Amino acid sequence: MNFILFASTLVFGFIIAMAISRDKKNTAALQKEYWQKEAEANNTCRKPLDDLDYIKLPMEIFPMDLLPDNAKIEDYRQIIRSLSECPIVNFTGISNTDLKLRYGAPNIELLTTYDQNYTLLVRTVQQWAQALYDADYVTEACQLLEFAVSTGTDVSATYRLLCDIYQKQGTPAKIAGLIPIAETLNSAMQKPIVRMLQAADQSSC
Repeated sequence: MNFILFASTLVFGFIIAMAISRDKKNTAALQKEYWQKEAEANNTCRKPLDDLDYIKLPMEIFPMDLLPDNAKIEDYRQIIRSLSECPIVNFTGISNTDLKLRYGAPNIELLTTYDQNYTLLVRTVQQWAQALYDADYVTEACQLLEFAVSTGTDVSATYRLLCDIYQKQGTPAKIAGLIPIAETLNSAMQKPIVRMLQAADQSSC
């Protein structure tokens, strides 16, 4: 009996050791591949940025005259005015290494700025839309949220609030239309957002 227990322990230990060794080899291979790719990226020459999908702000949808005495909304207005003059590109889910490989290492600082502009945009739009919704400007909030979705935002609160608005406006069927859009998101938030939308769509049936 003790021999069987001893043998089982040895076999189990051997299996664990093999698994650990395999994981170490896989990790080492992945690290080697990463650093090789990073070295190649850092040596990539500057390339044209003509094919970037620049986001143009449709200023007509931003309610610049609503709630003029609200300090927070005034901040949102100022941010949007400023961003309207800046290059904005959504690089969500794309690593700096991949950006350098595609557009050249010398462009990475510029591209990072474009992406930061996008992050500021979708965060500001979400906050502004929420403030409008809370003040019963539902239609105006909806316009902002739908614009954010059209840019590929992965801010889950944007989709959640848009679902609430569609329910409130009596157009819950529009929720289903958000699902294929969310399924194309290049983001870690893609699956949670899709699940949330599917649940909202089911509850509206």
